[in-house]
Amino acid sequence: MVDRVRPRDLMFLEDESPETPLHNATIEIFDPGEGEDALDHAALLNLIRDRIAFVPRYRQRLQAVPGHLAAPLWVDDENFDLAFHVRRSALPRPGTADQLRELVARIVSRPLDRSRPLWEIYFVEGLEGGRVALLTKTHQALVDGVHTVDLGQLLLDLQPETRELEPDDWAPRRTPNPARLLADAVRGNLTDPGELLDTVRTGSRAFAREADRRTGRARSFARAATGRRPRTKGVINGPLSQQRRVVTVETCLADYRRVREAHGGTINDVILATLTGALRAWLMTRAESMGGLRQVRALVPVSVIDEELEATSLGSQIAAHFVDLPIGEPSPAVRLHQVSYSFQAHKDTGRSVAANRLAGIAGFAPTTFHAIGSRVASDELRRGYQLSVTNVPGPQAPLYAAGARMLASYPVPPLTAGHPLAIGVTSYDGGVFYGITADRDWIPDAELFGTCIGEALDELLEISAEGRDRAPRGRRATKGSVTGKVVAKATQRSARKSPPRPGPKA
Repeated sequence: MVDRVRPRDLMFLEDESPETPLHNATIEIFDPGEGEDALDHAALLNLIRDRIAFVPRYRQRLQAVPGHLAAPLWVDDENFDLAFHVRRSALPRPGTADQLRELVARIVSRPLDRSRPLWEIYFVEGLEGGRVALLTKTHQALVDGVHTVDLGQLLLDLQPETRELEPDDWAPRRTPNPARLLADAVRGNLTDPGELLDTVRTGSRAFAREADRRTGRARSFARAATGRRPRTKGVINGPLSQQRRVVTVETCLADYRRVREAHGGTINDVILATLTGALRAWLMTRAESMGGLRQVRALVPVSVIDEELEATSLGSQIAAHFVDLPIGEPSPAVRLHQVSYSFQAHKDTGRSVAANRLAGIAGFAPTTFHAIGSRVASDELRRGYQLSVTNVPGPQAPLYAAGARMLASYPVPPLTAGHPLAIGVTSYDGGVFYGITADRDWIPDAELFGTCIGEALDELLEISAEGRDRAPRGRRATKGSVTGKVVAKATQRSARKSPPRPGPKA
């Protein structure tokens, strides 16, 4: 049976460029243990060799059709080499967090090799405190949550004891020869109108993309010849280089719960309000005019129950939710209220899925949820958002890989064209872990933004102390209270200054 790349997955392959490598990554920190049972490169190889049978796509590569008469196929890699994909690296001991982030930034800046299965895992030794790190890197076309979940979801266990699984007797199927590929493509185009239409669309998109690239090169040459600098689009949006910066921030889940208990709402509301305050402080350190940028339009993928969306193996679908982060608002209480109001409206639709349900999914599902969220962000580029934020709740109990306890998990989301900043958030085992990807040239002070996240959380904790005013939550705001009047006026003022924008599909 021909396993042809689906049109949506093909779109991710076609949209990829040296400036926009479309792969998701995750940094996981482990305490490797001691002695013969410690997690090392050999133990990781054995673990992946034992689990990879559950994700057959991870041993398949892309095979183009002669003449591009049809979409490429997924075929077994007859020369599959696990050691090529599971790589060993090290930092000079004792490796610092900054050194690890610099290594990760260089690795995620490089596109994956399309002649092989589209994933890599790096085993990084030498971290201070005797810890080790795993960096997983997987293409968006590989993990769809329908047929394939992220490999990282399968490597972790609830107990230190490694599960014993059946031996894997995989043998690659022979790749069809060019004549067979061509015949199958012609037959498919003649017998399946949908496949023919996909082929025509693929060719049209490829032609348009090449035309755009040629036009871009011509404009770059003209600017260089005339000495003119390219027009900027602002701090949040702008052109991408081929290099990245990666910033990680670890915070305590108990702090977010304290803010939630004081003001109501959800942990997600507090996280988005924290990011709003961090964006505001960061832009102010850059001497940006807050009068000209009152809001940042954020895309936040959310888990929903919707039969019209593509089903996933995670028990829910992922849809786009748009929220205007009120960075022009000086009051942290009002910022929290406005963010909460947006998500209360989403909850009132009856489609939302509770965070505790997501956190209870077997395996470490956040890696797969982040991958699907990045696909949603790529799909919704035409909607004109400025920033993507993927927030995924994970299990609040420790997980293990080959007996080694995972201490932290930081998502590293990809950047999409014109969006030099992307944020991922994962909660796990009492912590909330931020992963920030930034363009190295456009945002040279990404580390400062990471610092502002901690300060914004401290600001929310301060207004949550005993005796401080509380912000009424969502649609249950008390109109007669002083704080309620302030919040209502701020919301009305924000609505007058902001033009209506399209929201998520019902």
